[in-house]
Amino acid sequence: MVRQLKILVAPEIAGTARSWRTFPGQVFLVTVAALIYFGVRMITKGAEAAAFKNAYDLLTFESTLGLDLEAWSQSAVLDYHWAVTFFNWVYIWLHWPVIIVSLLALYHYNRRRYTLLRNAMIVSGGLGLVFFTFFPVAPPRFFDGFTDTVTELSTSYKYLQPPSIINKYAALPSFHVGWNVLAGVVVFRSTRSIPVRIFAVASPLLMSAAVVLTANHWVIDGLVGTALAMIGLYAAHRLGWLTRRWQETSEAGASEAGEEVGPAGIEPATERL
Repeated sequence: MVRQLKILVAPEIAGTARSWRTFPGQVFLVTVAALIYFGVRMITKGAEAAAFKNAYDLLTFESTLGLDLEAWSQSAVLDYHWAVTFFNWVYIWLHWPVIIVSLLALYHYNRRRYTLLRNAMIVSGGLGLVFFTFFPVAPPRFFDGFTDTVTELSTSYKYLQPPSIINKYAALPSFHVGWNVLAGVVVFRSTRSIPVRIFAVASPLLMSAAVVLTANHWVIDGLVGTALAMIGLYAAHRLGWLTRRWQETSEAGASEAGEEVGPAGIEPATERL
């Protein structure tokens, strides 16, 4: 089974696997970050008038760019039950399940890439909270002419993300798109497996379509979510670079002082990225 798992990643990536002794600490860190994220979203819940005004302004801006495709695209699939069901499932099952599996796989096979994805999500999520606080946006499903296919035609979403923790006026940015793009980029660069790479590309593309076809986001929500995710990725890269420089400087200072660094001296740099 272990050999079968290792073929999913590049040989040099598989060789970087670490023990799971630090896993409980990572679960605690990610859980705290998630609670802060959803907690702040709940605090910013409301502002209905502003959310609808901002949505109208956003739609006007989209129309000037020729991106106001939401009503047309959803009406094109509503008559096809299989298509509605498919994109509902994409919206529900290709978000948190994919992100969690990606984090777990990277934690096992490449601790550095895991930390990169984790930090990028934390940074971009923090930026997203600024939008949720100061620029609430109502999603298409609250407007005439749109159908909330996820709520009306499925029940799974209520268990994965209960309505009680949802800020319904947090359409912009869409991290359903942004974080799927982020996970796809990191996973794609962490493997040579063709099937996994295909999935890493297909998942964010399908999600970009699903958020619009299910009337949960405007087109521009996904674009902004992707932009924030890439900013988060850049910041995480810089954080990793600064951490490595700090580690190298510390090790160099220890060597000059005659202290023994030992073979495990590499480990902290990998763990702390």
